[in-house]
Amino acid sequence: MPAAAAPSAAPAAAPGTRTTGTTSLRRGLPRVPGGEPWPAAGLAPAAAGAPAVQAGPQQIADAGPAPAASAVEADAEAEPAAASAPGATTAPAPAAQPAVAAPASEAQSAVAAPAPVAQPVAPPPAAAVVPAPAAAAVEKPVKPKAEARTYGSRTLGQRIKLVVLFAVGGVAAAAILVLAARGVTTLPGVPEFLERYPGAYDLPDAVEPGFPWWAQWAHFLNIFLMVLIIRSGYQVRTQQKPPAYWTPKRGGKKISINLWLHQSLDILWLANGLIFVVLLFASGRWMRIVPSSWEAVPNALSALLQYMTLDWPVETGWVNYNSLQQIMYFVVVFIAAPLAAITGARMSEFWPKNAKTLNKVYPVEVARAIHFPTMLFFVLFILIHVFLVFATGALRNLNHMFGGTDVVNWVGFWLFAAAIAITAAGWYAARPLVLAPIAKRFGQVSSR
Repeated sequence: MPAAAAPSAAPAAAPGTRTTGTTSLRRGLPRVPGGEPWPAAGLAPAAAGAPAVQAGPQQIADAGPAPAASAVEADAEAEPAAASAPGATTAPAPAAQPAVAAPASEAQSAVAAPAPVAQPVAPPPAAAVVPAPAAAAVEKPVKPKAEARTYGSRTLGQRIKLVVLFAVGGVAAAAILVLAARGVTTLPGVPEFLERYPGAYDLPDAVEPGFPWWAQWAHFLNIFLMVLIIRSGYQVRTQQKPPAYWTPKRGGKKISINLWLHQSLDILWLANGLIFVVLLFASGRWMRIVPSSWEAVPNALSALLQYMTLDWPVETGWVNYNSLQQIMYFVVVFIAAPLAAITGARMSEFWPKNAKTLNKVYPVEVARAIHFPTMLFFVLFILIHVFLVFATGALRNLNHMFGGTDVVNWVGFWLFAAAIAITAAGWYAARPLVLAPIAKRFGQVSSR
């Protein structure tokens, strides 16, 4: 590329320049901090007639002053090389300044005017980059926590808390009742009432004392069946998906295996109760649990007040129950049990579905509204009954119903322990794995 024609007259020397003959040499900034202006004063002038071109900042920093003779070729070769170098920027290089022509006589002393040193431009501030770790830490998969097993609508922990809450509340309520009852006994006329009605009235002489063997067996079977009936009834009420289904051989509606167990136990329980009632009237012992005098009412109130004050009435169960026991046993045997049977039959498969008039008179909603509270009554009665058995002379009372004797020894207790063990085994066995083979004898068992 031909060099541009030099101007006919050189410009006046600017401050910071050095004059060589008729050519002024421009001096730039120091190369090092605190140094002299560059180029130094002793540098030789460029050859005559060689055009001087401005060198790039990188060339000046790396190689110092470039020879003037090859400035254009070096610059022409540096541009494509810089463009292809890795990481090179695409900013255009500054235009070359025209060289000042020097006379031939002073060609040897002429020095090419150096290009001004470009000040480094600070790059724009880049966003802060957080250095990534050399190797990302491998996180272990978090194993999800297993959901707590629910029993009905509550977990085991929730049920334990509920039981503890009821226990604490029951103790507090009992303490309040005891204090209130003791206060009632100090009211005017109450001591005379307790003396007139001690808690029991005399039975006819024809009533034999004691508990026969059939009463003992009926009592044991009643415990066994009632516990399993309450358990299966609660399962039927709270089950969402039955574990298995049962269909009668003769055809009919498919029901859950828990409902089949509940209804089967109901039939056995009714059969046991029917045999007990028949033998109770046949032996004349019905007067022990059926009130035969209006004196039973005030005596029952007297016995209740004595229980509440923790001053237990005299226990003579081998010969005669107190009036409160007599009334409660009468309610259980002759009211609650038939009520549970009638309401249960209305909800069972044995009830005729096509009896429109009967179903209208006795709708199933009424049966459901009565059946469940009846079960709760049985649960409450059992809890109070067992508590009083142990609180009013455990060995003697257990001998009455399990040992058939009025003496105080451990026979009745161990028989009672065996009855509880059998009941617990029946509770454990009442599951589909054990029930399915038994249920297949009376129908078909399927999983859906």
